[in-house]
Amino acid sequence: MAEPLLGGMAQTAADRSEPILRCGNTNCGGCGMSIVHQFLGRAAGDRPVQLVIPTCCAIVAAGPFPWSSYGAPVVATTFASGASVATALAWAAKLNGEKTRVICFAGDGGTFDIGMATVSGAAERNEDILYLCYDNEIYGNTGGQRSSATPRGAATTTTPTGNELAKKDIVGIMAAHRIPYVATVSLAHPDDALRKMRDALDMEGFRFLHVLSPCPTGWKSEPGDGVELIRLAVKSGLYPIYEVFGGRRFVINVEPEMTPGALENYHAKQGRFRKAGIDLSRVREAIADEWDYLRARAAQGAARNA
Repeated sequence: MAEPLLGGMAQTAADRSEPILRCGNTNCGGCGMSIVHQFLGRAAGDRPVQLVIPTCCAIVAAGPFPWSSYGAPVVATTFASGASVATALAWAAKLNGEKTRVICFAGDGGTFDIGMATVSGAAERNEDILYLCYDNEIYGNTGGQRSSATPRGAATTTTPTGNELAKKDIVGIMAAHRIPYVATVSLAHPDDALRKMRDALDMEGFRFLHVLSPCPTGWKSEPGDGVELIRLAVKSGLYPIYEVFGGRRFVINVEPEMTPGALENYHAKQGRFRKAGIDLSRVREAIADEWDYLRARAAQGAARNA
């Protein structure tokens, strides 16, 4: 069950003696964000952490005051101010001589859209924040509306016949800030995911992790299919797994297998794509263009470091 709110602002995992996200939370069955929390808790280990959570499903998961489903200190913020509040807490920790790692844990609505100004500002200043975006490609907390993370063809409550616009390239945008570290994270590749989270926690400056996070409610998928959907997205090349150092050195971590049927199965397993009638040939063209770009950037980085 959820426990009373914890006191100290620099509590360690050893003090918690439990995962960052406790049992007894209100998350939906099969929620990808719950898996992200478990990975993050394992990656944090005994590092002292402080979570800043802007408006999203993750803050609803905390439960009613004075109880909390979180095993770490949490500050709730408005949609737009997550990165700003995280900045203040990171500076407070530094001025107090603490080793607390401040983590802004936000959804796509508070990152791609409403929070973009403060996210960009904190990145431009290279604030000492780990910003983790769990991307379920909708405004999941407020009814499943379209965000700029919503892929083309996906039905939402505000695009009932299918979204007509392409998804925003948030990783490219963040890399363009020349911050120390940007990476995509696959929940179907736990070793790679944990390595990236640990590396990001150990680094200084602004770090950005993007995690494609299945949402059975919004994606109209089976709760038990979440990790398999991510695996299909990676196999088909739809969700590239790579990291960017300093905005310039691109490293591809997982080459897509381009498994026959993977792209079809990814879309078929989600009810949100059934109304629009997805043109998969168009999707494949976009995937090929993206991988041409990524491989070219990775080759440039390898040649520069040779």
